[in-house]
Amino acid sequence: MAKEMNNRQAYFNYAIEDKYTAGVALLGTEVKSIREGKVSFNDAFCLFEQQELWVRGLYIAEYKLGTTNNHLAVHDRKLLLTKRELKKLANKMKEKGYTIVPLKVFFNEKNLVKVEIGLGKGKKLYDKRETLKERDTQKEIKRTLNKYQ
Repeated sequence: MAKEMNNRQAYFNYAIEDKYTAGVALLGTEVKSIREGKVSFNDAFCLFEQQELWVRGLYIAEYKLGTTNNHLAVHDRKLLLTKRELKKLANKMKEKGYTIVPLKVFFNEKNLVKVEIGLGKGKKLYDKRETLKERDTQKEIKRTLNKYQ
């Protein structure tokens, strides 16, 4: 079983306010490639088209044992959410500064591929610096605690 793949850059660039778990419409070779851990979140984001939520820019490498029926590495994939969740996200997206980003890809207990998406607001440069400072101080605290144990 492959571990979950996280989008660490999203937490650095956005202040995540709300999280949702969505199903994804995938092809068979995409699922096999995700099991191998071949997923990249670089430049991935979500957008609405005709009242449906799609993830764009999510890279899932081609399955190495795939034949001519292999999938494209980067293409739009439909996210499966309830109508209530879609309506709530669409209303938030109309406000300025909000965006929807994929946070992680994982398999649930039924072995279905799920994507955790987050509704976030972009961080300013000084917020990012604050995050880096906070991370450095946490590392320093861990080092000093480990030294005395």
